[in-house]
Amino acid sequence: MLRRLLRTSLTLAAPSLRLQEKILAPSLDGKQVAVVPAINWFMKFSSGPAGGDSGSPGSRVAADSATHEDFQPTVKSSGFSLNDIVHQDVKENPVMIYMKGVPDAPRCGFSALAVKVLQQYGVPIGARDILSDLQLKESVKNYSKWPTFPQIFINGEFVGGSDIILSMHQKGELKDLLAGISSERKEADA
Repeated sequence: MLRRLLRTSLTLAAPSLRLQEKILAPSLDGKQVAVVPAINWFMKFSSGPAGGDSGSPGSRVAADSATHEDFQPTVKSSGFSLNDIVHQDVKENPVMIYMKGVPDAPRCGFSALAVKVLQQYGVPIGARDILSDLQLKESVKNYSKWPTFPQIFINGEFVGGSDIILSMHQKGELKDLLAGISSERKEADA
């Protein structure tokens, strides 16, 4: 039965799959059956560099030619470029961190370290997850002229990554740099 189901599903899917990427698996009766790994199905229908045609968030789902245009993903432009958004983030947030993950759930040790150091000062931290938008990641790199993450901006100026923040913290320089921000926050709360 399982063998028949597998053979049927492969036969139905054969025109849309690359069958050279099959693996052999034992069936219930002990014979070898060709099976297409699930990742191939996923990659066939995912968008982006590996499975799609352009990788942009507004692009059409790669292999779904039957999708009606009413149901295709769209991106509505706000008139701001990503560079404008980065500039606005840095200008409006006294402490801005572009990181892997978010402050409550960092997705990299360096990002976690930077957040922990900054949180010790009780300052509000603006943050954006660069993993959720690779175009944003590239825009931040271009804005700061710095290739690695996290990237921390304080009072509108690029300071550095977690290593720089940690070093400044250990030397007492970060306390001086963030002192004005902490007092502004306390005055606003009063």
